[in-house]
Amino acid sequence: MTPEYRGLIRARLDVAYDGGPYSGWGIQPVERTVQGVIEQALAVIVRRPVRLTVAGRTDAGVHARGQVAHFDLTPEEWDGLRRGHDEVPEDSLKRRLNGALGMVLRELRGTVQIVDASRAPLGFDARFSALWRRYSYRIADGSTYKDPLQRAITLWHERDLDVALMNQAATPLLGLQDFQAFAKPREGSTTVRTLQRFEFLQDSDGVIKLNIQADAFCHNMVRALLGASLRVGEGQERPEWMHERLIAGIRDAKSVLAAPHPLILEEVHYPHETEMHERAVLTRTRRAVPAAVLD
Repeated sequence: MTPEYRGLIRARLDVAYDGGPYSGWGIQPVERTVQGVIEQALAVIVRRPVRLTVAGRTDAGVHARGQVAHFDLTPEEWDGLRRGHDEVPEDSLKRRLNGALGMVLRELRGTVQIVDASRAPLGFDARFSALWRRYSYRIADGSTYKDPLQRAITLWHERDLDVALMNQAATPLLGLQDFQAFAKPREGSTTVRTLQRFEFLQDSDGVIKLNIQADAFCHNMVRALLGASLRVGEGQERPEWMHERLIAGIRDAKSVLAAPHPLILEEVHYPHETEMHERAVLTRTRRAVPAAVLD
């Protein structure tokens, strides 16, 4: 049931954050999370608990430049965001929410930022309307200068890596596949995903950058794929090894996760606003049996 049917207004938030001080996106009873601090700030503004729905639940230590979330308000709450000012509710929501975040975060002020706030189009769902998510990852291997100013978002890898071998291993994994071998399965969940982009590029300064994009990602999927790619890049495994594991669904002692701190959710892409509801219905249907993992 859409929020409009229930007489509610859906708000979209575009969010950026430094994931270092947080135990991931998803709210937890004790640990500090990105969702938790934003919901605290929203409660200050709306004066009641508000629950966020997110495009992609990032792990502990993972960052975002292009995270997207939504929540619902009554028409009275939406209009009340202006507090008597002449600005539109969207602008007021962004300004007031960033201000409330500053009070909630205190010494961590600035680690979570509301980049934009808007009234969502009809049928919009931050999670199910998304067409794809794109992540990036930075690696400085054994021969590359380790820039201390980039250490918080770069993997300092001790051994040299062969980018060509890593790309050779990555290519056969593109398309609709079952990524059970590269995911942390959850009971009753599906590990079938469409991997649309998986490539490593080396800049002139020697830093290797991963760009990876899929309709959605399973839990730990990006870090598992990268951990396997590093073994290939070091020469420990043949390029064919990753595809063989994919087909066989193998998870064993060699299934190692890459470090989380260089991983950044760069972008979440949505269809035209007239197709939001149709996309959300289609995504829910595809993941209904078995039940979907959290993105």
